[in-house]
Amino acid sequence: MCGIVGVLGSHEAAPILVEALKRLEYRGYDSAGIATVHDGALDRRRAVGKLVNLSDLLVHDPLRGKSGIGHTRWATHGAPTVVNAHPHRAGPVAVVHNGIIENFRDLREELAQKGFSFVTETDTETVALLAQSYVSEGLAPVDAALKTLSRLEGAFALAFLFEGEDDLIVAARKGSPLAIGHGDGEMYVGSDAIALAPLTNEITYLEEGDSAVVTRSSLLIRDEAGQEVTREAKIINIDQSMVDKGNHKHFMAKEIGEQPMVLGQAIDHYLSKDGKSVNMPGNGLDFTKINRLTMVACGTAYYACLTAKYWFEQIAGIPVEVDVASEFRYREPPITDGTVALFVSQSGETADTLAALRYCAGKADSIVSVVNVPESSIARESDLALPILAGAEIGVASTKAFTCQLTVLLMLALKAAEDRGALSADALAQHLSDLRGIPGLINQAMGAEAHIKDVAQKLSEARDILFLGRGRMFPLALEGALKLKEISYIHAEAYASGELKHGPIALIDKHVPVVVMAPHDELFDKSISNMQEVMARAGKVLLITDSAGLKEGAEGTWQTIQMPQVSPVLSPILYAVPAQLLAYYTAIAKGTDVDQPRNLAKSVTVE
Repeated sequence: MCGIVGVLGSHEAAPILVEALKRLEYRGYDSAGIATVHDGALDRRRAVGKLVNLSDLLVHDPLRGKSGIGHTRWATHGAPTVVNAHPHRAGPVAVVHNGIIENFRDLREELAQKGFSFVTETDTETVALLAQSYVSEGLAPVDAALKTLSRLEGAFALAFLFEGEDDLIVAARKGSPLAIGHGDGEMYVGSDAIALAPLTNEITYLEEGDSAVVTRSSLLIRDEAGQEVTREAKIINIDQSMVDKGNHKHFMAKEIGEQPMVLGQAIDHYLSKDGKSVNMPGNGLDFTKINRLTMVACGTAYYACLTAKYWFEQIAGIPVEVDVASEFRYREPPITDGTVALFVSQSGETADTLAALRYCAGKADSIVSVVNVPESSIARESDLALPILAGAEIGVASTKAFTCQLTVLLMLALKAAEDRGALSADALAQHLSDLRGIPGLINQAMGAEAHIKDVAQKLSEARDILFLGRGRMFPLALEGALKLKEISYIHAEAYASGELKHGPIALIDKHVPVVVMAPHDELFDKSISNMQEVMARAGKVLLITDSAGLKEGAEGTWQTIQMPQVSPVLSPILYAVPAQLLAYYTAIAKGTDVDQPRNLAKSVTVE
C-alpha cells in the first residue's frame, strides 16, 4: 500500500525521490517523506497530505545528498501526522517500511528495557530503534540491518539508510513487493517498476524472504536462509503514455476511455489465429480433469470472480466456489481432488489473496492466476498466470482492469466449455465472434456519457443509493455500488433483485434512488417486476437497459440510460461502463478526489 523508493545516484537525490514518489501516488497515502546522506550526515524531511506539501517544504528547507530513501505512507499504526510519517529515524539509521511488523510490541518492550524511548505510534519506529541498538553494540551497518531483519515477524518491505554511508542501501521483502533498479553507475529501489520506469528499465525483483545489500556498483542478495543467491535482472518496458493523464482531467476518465483498446488487445492475445478457439499460454489447463474451481479475490476482483461463476457453471458446467481472500485463508477450507484454485488480482501483490494462494499450494491440482502484472508475486507463484493486458492502472477505483479481468475469465470459461464438450464448435465460434465486437459496443456505450453526466448530477444529491441486478447482473450491481461509494462517498448498497422483498425494500422511499441494471435478457421480466415493487413505494428508479428494455420497462421510471444490444453472456462487460461513468460523474459533482479517494489504496499489501 505504501510506496518505497531509494536512490544511490550521481545527482541530487531529493528531486529524483519526489518524482518517483509521485509515480506511486496511485497506491494511496496520507503523508510522505524522504531522507538523504550528504557528506556523511543523515537528514530527513516529512509532510502530511499530498506530495505537494513535501515539495513546498523542500523548497524552503532543501535536503542535499546523492543517496536517499523516500516513502508515501498509508496509515496503519498511528494517525497520519508528521511524527508518524516515514522515514523513521533512530540515531544513525533511517528506515522506510511497507507492511506490518506483527511482533513490534514485544520488540518495543525489549528496547524499552534497554533504555530506548519512543516518539511515534508506529510499528516501523521499532525497526529503526532495533537497528540503532545493534549499531550501538558495535555491529557494522549491514550486519545491524540483517540482524534486525532476523528479528521481525509479519509482512514487510524495508529500506535502510545509514549515517556515514553514502553508498549503501539495505533492502528486504517479506510479503510486500520490492524491486532493485540497475542504472549506469547508479542503483535504485522501488515498490514497483512504475516508480523506477523513467530511471531504468532493468529490474531485479526480490523473492520472498530476500534481503539485498545495494551499492552503486554492486548488488548482493541473500535468500531467507541467508545464502547468497542470484536473481535474474529483467528488462521491463512500461509505456509512459499509460502512466500520464494525457488530455484527461483524471486517470479514471482516461482509463475508462482506454477500455475498447485494451479489451481488444486482451481478446487478440487469447484468440487462435482463425478466431474460432481460445489459446492459453504454456501448457494451459486440461479442463476434462477438473471437477471444481475455487476462485479467490478481494474487492472489484472478487466481483469479477462472482460474474465468472455464472459463466463457468452455465457455459462449461464446472461447479465454482467464490470466496473473499481475507475469509478464505482463515477458514482453511478442504481442497478436494480435481480442484483448480484461481486467484484474481490487479496488482498481483494483494496480501490476503497471496496468502490464500499459498494456502492452496500443494493442495489444489493447479494454481492459476489472472493478473495485470506478470512479474508480480501472485503470478510468479502460480502454475499458470494469465495476463489481462490492461496496462498500468493508476486510478484507485478499478475500471479497465475489471473489464479486462472479466474478458480473460470469460475466455477461460469458453476454453473450459470447449475442452469438456459443453459447447459445439459453432456455438463457441459465435461466442468468440460476439466477444470480438465488445470493444465496438463499449465505444457505442461511451456515446451516452453526456447523458450519464446529467443523471449523475441528480444522483449526487442523494445520501443513500441502492443497486439491483439479477443473474449475471447481480455482481455488476455490487460493482456499481462499490465504485460509487469509493469515489463519491455516498452510501450505496447492492442486492440481488429477488432479495429486495426480503428486507431491503424497507429502505425504499422518495429520497432513495434505485439503480436497476437490466439488459433485455431471459431475466428481464423478473427484474421489471422487482422494479415495479420499488416504484409502488414511491422509489426513484434509474433503469439501465437496452432499446428493447426501454420499450417494455421504462414507464414510470425516474431516469433511464440506454445501452447497445449485446449478447446476454457479454452484458456484464458492457454494463460495467455506465456503472463506472455514473460513479465518476457523481464524484465530480460532489467535488471529491476521483483518482485518490480518502482512506483507500490501490495496492493492498497488508491484511
